Amino acid sequence: MSLVPASIAGVGESGGGAGGARHVAIIMDGNGRWAKKRMMPRAFGHKRGVDTVREICRAARGMGLEALTLYAFSSENWKRPADEIADLMGFLRMFIRNDLDEFVANNVRLRIIGDYHVLAPDIVEMIEDAIARTAANTGTTLAVALNYGSQQEIARAAARAAEKGPITPEAIEAELDTACLPPLDLLIRTSGEIRLSNFLLWQAAYAEMWFTEVLWPDFTPAHLREALDQFAARERRFGGR
Repeated sequence: MSLVPASIAGVGESGGGAGGARHVAIIMDGNGRWAKKRMMPRAFGHKRGVDTVREICRAARGMGLEALTLYAFSSENWKRPADEIADLMGFLRMFIRNDLDEFVANNVRLRIIGDYHVLAPDIVEMIEDAIARTAANTGTTLAVALNYGSQQEIARAAARAAEKGPITPEAIEAELDTACLPPLDLLIRTSGEIRLSNFLLWQAAYAEMWFTEVLWPDFTPAHLREALDQFAARERRFGGR
């Protein structure tokens, strides 16, 4: 169930739908709280969170999404304890190693947003191999945000745009990490928090929002379908009447 009432979250008065979403982004929040509720270490929650990523990626492909963007590791996450960061990087290695062949077989294209080059050399090598092996795929694009911060992304894009000519919204947008993706339609956040946490600030300007109390490890394809159904029932006006 969404935390935000329909009248606040963007449903038009007429209740008319705007069709299906092409691009959905998710702030995957609540792994630590999920583990704490079970009196388990945070790593247990992160491991279950990886399983949920796998399930939702498969569901997104089955639901016909063109792009799914997941907030995996923010530029602010480096402030976490070293052992937790090590666990997260270990799960990232495991995910790429175990799921790359499935991506290739199912026509999924992998993209990375954020500066992943600062990660451990072996992870960078794995990422670049995964990007290369899936580059020609034409199905759903899975964009994973690694060492990503939206404010930093916008600053980089503006600087690159300035080198090429006048700074306009169009010029900045062309330099964003997501320039190759469809416009963002729907942004989902799990765990009951209602904020963007420096994620896709530019891209979310006219995206619909869907917040749920469900912790990420408990998020299922049925929750994704609920969010998409609510999106389809909203009237998107983009500042018009």
